Amino acid sequence: MRKDLRKMGILFILLRLLTCALYAIMDLRGESMNVTIKDIARMAQVSHTTVSRALNDSPLINSETKEKIKQLAQELGYTPNFSAKSLVMDRSYNIGLFFSTIQTGTSAGFFYETVRGVNSVVKDGYSLVVRGIDDYEHYRAIHRKSFDGVIVMSQSAKDEPFLVHLDAAGIPHIVLNRKVTGLKAVNILSDDAHGSFMAVEHMIRQGHRRIAIIEGKENFHSTIERKDGYLKALEKYGIPRDSRYELRGNYDLRSGHAAMRKLLKLDPAPTAVFCQNDDMAVGAMKAVAEAHLQVPRDISVAGFDDSMFSAFLSPALTTVKRPIEEISRMGAAMLLECIELKRLVPDTIYLHTELVVRESVRPLQ
Repeated sequence: MRKDLRKMGILFILLRLLTCALYAIMDLRGESMNVTIKDIARMAQVSHTTVSRALNDSPLINSETKEKIKQLAQELGYTPNFSAKSLVMDRSYNIGLFFSTIQTGTSAGFFYETVRGVNSVVKDGYSLVVRGIDDYEHYRAIHRKSFDGVIVMSQSAKDEPFLVHLDAAGIPHIVLNRKVTGLKAVNILSDDAHGSFMAVEHMIRQGHRRIAIIEGKENFHSTIERKDGYLKALEKYGIPRDSRYELRGNYDLRSGHAAMRKLLKLDPAPTAVFCQNDDMAVGAMKAVAEAHLQVPRDISVAGFDDSMFSAFLSPALTTVKRPIEEISRMGAAMLLECIELKRLVPDTIYLHTELVVRESVRPLQ
């Protein structure tokens, strides 16, 4: 019996020596064992919850502690193991970013700014999955096992069944760009009606009275809000509404081009055109050039969104700055906090729009 115990003791010592040797070899090769959140917490002398929040940029952690933990994680070569975390925590570590549609009515600039804003917050903490709601025939694949949370860039009331599904499935979600009614949700959006009011008011103050509008996709929240601002500006300054000056577009270059060609054939033609986004404004400006006319000498043009290219057009485009990237960042931060705290407080948050005056609108003599 003693001999067996002695043998087991010797075997145990040999295994420990072998393990130490392996660690030494790995150190010599510059390798290290996987660092965990608990390792970082122990070294930083904080709880593992604090480390998790800091690495996920939670606003609950002060910036000094957050920076200290991030620096320590970088020095230790920490990388999140999503597969292991998913198994242990029963979470997917996926964040869904859903647009009403990606195929039609979503401009490239709008899409880019939304994704960039969300991704700047999510970073390495989660995998970001970007989809169009209209890509799905049904929503069975969208559940708590597939998404820890969802951000909806809502452009139309047709999204309602999708939002109802998220609510019923218990998936934390934030709704951007549109105020929803009848559902408990956090809404973050810009004041589009006031933004378009400012653009049209600027045209009126420059002496324009025949002001046309090229509208966006039918039934989109932004289309309705921006049309409302246009009509309120006309009403405030006593300018009669003329249905000939109200044309439908689709938030793309082609529809702006086609609508402007129709407007130029009117008698009298408008002296100024408000386009409900910058893409349509670019299409409209091309139609003006093709008619051997000039912006703003012969007709003034304004847009909406302040896309990255609007300042580099010739002439530079007068437009309304809508803080899409800021809205998206705020939505992502609130969603991560909601996932962390397992609590959602319904709210509606409006971010201001801003008129950016450039060269494409001129004063009439």
